[in-house]
Amino acid sequence: MDNKKDNRYYLEKILTDLKFIIDHTKDKTLEEIASNEILIDSIMFRIIQVAESNNYLTDDFKEQHKEVPWVAIRGMRNKIVHDYSIVNIAIVYDTVKNGIPEMYAILSKI
Repeated sequence: MDNKKDNRYYLEKILTDLKFIIDHTKDKTLEEIASNEILIDSIMFRIIQVAESNNYLTDDFKEQHKEVPWVAIRGMRNKIVHDYSIVNIAIVYDTVKNGIPEMYAILSKI
């Protein structure tokens, strides 16, 4: 029996992480998020997880879904991981309020 995880598995993981971010930030302002260290850490951890799951999606899958900003996802992860102490919360907030819901909408249709 082949136990290898496939694109569907990682897509579901990505959707779960995106939904978590959406659910926990939907009624929050920039100031509310910026002042909540636990929430900021959770958001950034989930963004990192999205990027890590993205690494396991096949190139063919990503090629078939060019509407998803795969490279930008990786870039955000790298910024968080390598420059954590100087991450611009306003950029994270914009991603949370605009990019993540848009990405969730696209990916949930696949």
